[in-house]
Amino acid sequence: MDTLFCGFLVWLAALCGISAATPSDVEARVADLIEKMTLAEKIGQMTQINGAGGTLPDDMRARVRNGGLGSVLNEVDVEIVNEIQRIAVEESRLGIPLLFGRDVIHGFRTVLPIPLGQAASFNPELVRRGARMAALEASASGVNWTFAPMIDMSRDPRWGRVAETFGEDPFLTSRMAVAMVRGFQGEDLSAPGNIAACAKHFAGYGAVEAGRDYATTNIAEHDLREVHFPPFRAAVDAGVATLMTSFSDLNGVPATGNRFLMTDVLRGEWNFDGFVVSDWASIEQLVIHGVAEDARDAARQAVDAGVNMEMATPLYRDHLAGLIEQGAVDPAQLDAMVADILRVKFRLGLFERPYRNPSDFPATANDEHLELAREAALQSLVLLQNRDRALPLNRTELRRVAVIGPLADDEYEQLGTWIFDGDTSITRTPLSALRRQLGDSAEVEYVRAMKNSRSRSTEGFAAARDAAASADAVLLFLGEESMLSGEAHCRAEIGLPGNQHDLVRTVAGAAKDKPVIAVIQAGRPLTLAPVLDQVDALLFAWHPGTMGGPAIADVLFGAESPSGKLPMTFPKMVGQIPIFFGHKHTGKPPSAENFIHIDDLEERMVQYSTGLVASHLDAGFEPQFPFGYGLSYASFRYGDIAVSRTSMALGESLTVSATVENTGDVAADEIVQLYTRDLVGQMTRPVRELKGFRRVRLKPGQKTRVTFDLHSDDLAFVGRTMERITEPGVFHAWIGGSSDADLRVEFRVTAAKPEEGS
Repeated sequence: MDTLFCGFLVWLAALCGISAATPSDVEARVADLIEKMTLAEKIGQMTQINGAGGTLPDDMRARVRNGGLGSVLNEVDVEIVNEIQRIAVEESRLGIPLLFGRDVIHGFRTVLPIPLGQAASFNPELVRRGARMAALEASASGVNWTFAPMIDMSRDPRWGRVAETFGEDPFLTSRMAVAMVRGFQGEDLSAPGNIAACAKHFAGYGAVEAGRDYATTNIAEHDLREVHFPPFRAAVDAGVATLMTSFSDLNGVPATGNRFLMTDVLRGEWNFDGFVVSDWASIEQLVIHGVAEDARDAARQAVDAGVNMEMATPLYRDHLAGLIEQGAVDPAQLDAMVADILRVKFRLGLFERPYRNPSDFPATANDEHLELAREAALQSLVLLQNRDRALPLNRTELRRVAVIGPLADDEYEQLGTWIFDGDTSITRTPLSALRRQLGDSAEVEYVRAMKNSRSRSTEGFAAARDAAASADAVLLFLGEESMLSGEAHCRAEIGLPGNQHDLVRTVAGAAKDKPVIAVIQAGRPLTLAPVLDQVDALLFAWHPGTMGGPAIADVLFGAESPSGKLPMTFPKMVGQIPIFFGHKHTGKPPSAENFIHIDDLEERMVQYSTGLVASHLDAGFEPQFPFGYGLSYASFRYGDIAVSRTSMALGESLTVSATVENTGDVAADEIVQLYTRDLVGQMTRPVRELKGFRRVRLKPGQKTRVTFDLHSDDLAFVGRTMERITEPGVFHAWIGGSSDADLRVEFRVTAAKPEEGS
């Protein structure tokens, strides 16, 4: 059958809506294709190049026509995408369609809050819907593969890429990872509008030394399996199509050349049958790391580790054929790696529906998408301070409002990092939303005060001071520009940059007894101690995306109550990092009773009799704000915690429940959280582990009983032999509104019951 006729059949199948290959025949079709492919065509499938930005150079045409390409990166002109795809399916010898990859991290044209902000919603269903929206918008531009979700575990807010993560906790990250995978891929990966997801970066990338991007990671295997692997395992179990390697080295072996990760664990233990793509040029970087002698050796090591596709660089294209001929790479191994790529393409339905017609998809930034972006922004907002109930503001009491700061009216900066395709023309800023909210009832005076968040100039401070002095309320919009977080944008100090602290002091001094409200936009937790004493209320908005402005305005004026909770611990100062709620108990655990502040130290006190503990003399052991923390305009009372039974055997379940009552005067959402502790284990165990969470909405005076199911398997941990086990023993459980909840109950896990007749 000639190539043109093959292409005609593909086109006809797409036109007639023939469904994609079923799981039962995918393997047969993959094997049939592998049998027909030349070595050059196989290597072509393992090759990805960067697009030409809306053009189609002759050399790319030739490469696609010759079967020398498996994927194109960063091409979002749908006409160019379709033309490249047409050449692949109609003019190449075997008609194998291409993957078109793009970083669709938190939205496409319509931008959602950064993933760290989405995690603050503690709402996996909202994350799933957001990923579905992003997939539809990206599909209309020809994208069929996204490099998300990023599910690296990080407990260091200095690292710029925490903005892309779901925070510090493996349980929360796992839940969000599954939600995002299902949002991108749907129930049927081949259905129109679904795109292949890519869990990244495998593995340990978030533990880079000192929060410096690309730096070394040294992680004990136990911690890899206990903390860093679970979100990836959850994504694999949810059917994620692809994974991406980490840039960093892991215990001396760069992830891109790490056979333990890609072959032993991912495929051997987890039975992953999708494919692995390198990060940008990370195969070439094996030479820079110093573990590969040259480009040829780097290609060999990456193949041996199990990296199916090379992103951007040409090492596979240049060296794999020679490595095969010289016996350095087994041809059967190469066939298996190509099969993984083809399997994903069949599952995506690309052989049946290779082209994208924008009219088949909803218009980008439509009303439904904008409302979803507003809802996501709203649920991401975390109220960290509200002295004397400064918020919400009563608009009937306001005649003049001062809006001050560099991030009040910046359409681009509020979108956050990784928004290549974000449409700033649809951004709704806080300033525009506030003016809409207030209408003619109050005058809004806007003073930018600083050119950007990094500015050291005080030139605009006088105008800010005057505006604050004459206003009934002051709204300060501060934080980080989007460029201060993200890849390769790490910070050694994580306070408000530039002269913002001075701006806050200037404005607070001028405002006197009027409410001063700070709204912080940032891509990471910040050290906020210098600000907290100066402002009455502080709302942390992350980078909230397209509809951040209306969401913020709704909360400031009480149309909505804030409900977000922190997905990362906020330190008091940088020296506390890493600080996270799931730390170990240690042999000398800190407590409020034995903490000594450095200002109180006397020579006679520096003795063991004072009870030296695992803490800092100048910061203590407690964070500024703990994981799971977030205030509301309502108040919630927790009580009557109970377990359905005080003892369960291995393999059994019990329930943990508590009563939650809204004792405030407004309806509001509360995120109820379940934590446990294993008191004795063969390995030291965290002081608390998140095991469940639930968002509930309660009217004033309303009370509900929130129940969590807890199976003995949920209490498993990685033991000394690197196997997951649940040990009999005593456990504590807490239910509350943050990780420092004090409502506790105790239960016991016993050995498994013997089977009847044994």
